[in-house]
Formats: sequence, structure tokens, C-alpha cells
Amino acid sequence: QVQVVESGGGLVQAGGSLRLSCAASGRSFSSYGMGWFRQAPGKEREFVAAISWGGGTTYYADSVKGRFAISRDNAKNAVYLQMNSLKPEDTAVYYCAANRDSIATKTLNSYDYWGQGTRVTVSS
Repeated sequence: QVQVVESGGGLVQAGGSLRLSCAASGRSFSSYGMGWFRQAPGKEREFVAAISWGGGTTYYADSVKGRFAISRDNAKNAVYLQMNSLKPEDTAVYYCAANRDSIATKTLNSYDYWGQGTRVTVSS
């Protein structure tokens, strides 16, 4: 069992930056693929970024490519999402998720464990 807890959300002006953190419990954290998803009000949850167990493979949604960066520190059981050049359309609740397959994947249903989310609000 893995427990996932996000932090780092908040209110930021357009053009600003935030760094989200995801702390995961469990001895097998380094074997899990990790992802970030987001859900805006009235919309479905969507993929943002993913990273493989060793960090060698990353994927990004087209909407965040070049602005967001996902990374992980297996020694700290942590995953990060650095968000730069934020836009009002990035406003959402951001979720961290873990998959037992060790892969970086964009597919929501491939993830086995989810956090409760952290809210990001970008003002114009």
C-alpha cells in the first residue's frame, strides 16, 4: 500500500511559478511510476506529467510542455512538479498518483494510488 500526499498549491499571478511536492510512503516507492493530473471545475481529470521509476522517461501534456517539469528523488520518496509561466487555465486541483507498473504513463486508469489533491489558482 502506498499513501500519497500533495503539497505546494496556492494562489499565484499569471506568469508566476509554483512547485508542487508529492510525498509517498512505502518501501517500494522507487519502483513506482508517478504522475501528476489535474481537474478544473466542471471538467474531467486530465493528465499533466509522468515520470518512470528511475526518472529516465518523462511525458507531458501538450498544454504544459516547456512550462512544467516533473522530477523525483527516490531517496526522499518524493516527486515534484515545477510549474513556470503559469496561466489562468492552469487553475485546478492537482493530484499526484503512483502506478505499480513502474512506467511513465498518461493513462489515468493505470494509476493505483492517488492523493487528495492540492489546489492551484492562477489569477489574471
